[in-house]
Amino acid sequence: METIEFNDTTIRKWDVGPSTFLAWPECGARLMNWHITMADGSVRDIIYWPENADFSRPAKIRGGNPILFPFAARTYDQRDIGYWRAADGERRPMPMHGFCREGPFKLTTHNERGFIATFQPTAACQEAYPYDYTFTVQYRFEALALHVDFQLTNHGKTAIPWSPGHHFYFALPWHPGTTRKDYRVSIPAKKALRHLDDGALDPVKDFQQETSFDDPALRDRIHCKLKENYARFGPKNGEEDVTIRIGQAVKPGPWATFVTWTENDDSPFYCVEPWMSPPNAPEHKNGLRLVEPDKRDAFSVSVSLME
Repeated sequence: METIEFNDTTIRKWDVGPSTFLAWPECGARLMNWHITMADGSVRDIIYWPENADFSRPAKIRGGNPILFPFAARTYDQRDIGYWRAADGERRPMPMHGFCREGPFKLTTHNERGFIATFQPTAACQEAYPYDYTFTVQYRFEALALHVDFQLTNHGKTAIPWSPGHHFYFALPWHPGTTRKDYRVSIPAKKALRHLDDGALDPVKDFQQETSFDDPALRDRIHCKLKENYARFGPKNGEEDVTIRIGQAVKPGPWATFVTWTENDDSPFYCVEPWMSPPNAPEHKNGLRLVEPDKRDAFSVSVSLME
C-alpha cells in the first residue's frame, strides 16, 4: 500500500498484479477508482472516478463506490420522504442512502491486499439510528477482482434493523468508438420494480433479463427475486465481462437486489448496485434484516473480471 497526497487529501493506493485500486478509507470507506493496465500498456477504468471531483463535497461525487448504510436509497414513513419508523414506534429522520457516503471512518487495518475501516457515527447519525453497534467495511483486492464485506455488530439490548448496499460507478463504455448500445447487461431476476414518489414499489411488467445499456427502461430499475446471485455485463461479443455477486450462495435471499442507474444519457458511467433489499425496507420489511443483541451480521459482495 502507498499513501498519496492528492487535492490536499490523503488517499491510499494498492497495486495488485495489473490492477490499481485507489481509496479514501477515512471518508466513507470510499473506493475511488479501480483500473487495470493492459498488455499493450493502455489503461482501462473499471470503477470510474471523475477528474474534476470536488473533495469538499464527497457525497456529491459521481464516482467510486459510495457505501449505503444503514439503508439504501430513500426511506419513507407514511409517504413522507426522509423518515423511517423504528420498532419502538418513533419516527426518525433518515437522509437518502444513510450516513456513510461522506461519514467519518477510522482506518483500523491495512495491508498489501486491502483494508478495514470502522464507521465513527456522528451526532446526527446517532439521533436517527440510536443503537450501540460497530459497522465495518473491509476491502480485499486481487489481481482481477475485489471483495467487500460489511459487518454490523450489535453491542446493545435491542435488535438493529439494516438494509445496506453499494453504489458502484462502473466506467462505460470502455472501448474507443463504442457507445452504450454496444454493451449488454444480464440480471437473472424474476421481478422488477420502480420506486414511486410516495415510497411504494411498483411492479414492472414484461422486463428483459438481458438488455443493452442504451435501453431507457433499464435506468433506475430494481431487480429482485434473483434466480442466481450475479449481475454480468460487458461488450455484446461476450468478452471482458464484469461479474458482480451477492454472497456465496448460488441463489441468494428472495429480496437480494440489483439496481441499475445512470445520471444522463452521456454520463461516462453506469451504476450496477448490489443491495440487501429493495429501497424503503424499514417500511415494507421485504429483505430487511435484524441483528439481535450480542450478534453480528454480514453482507458480502464481489466484483470480478475473471468469470
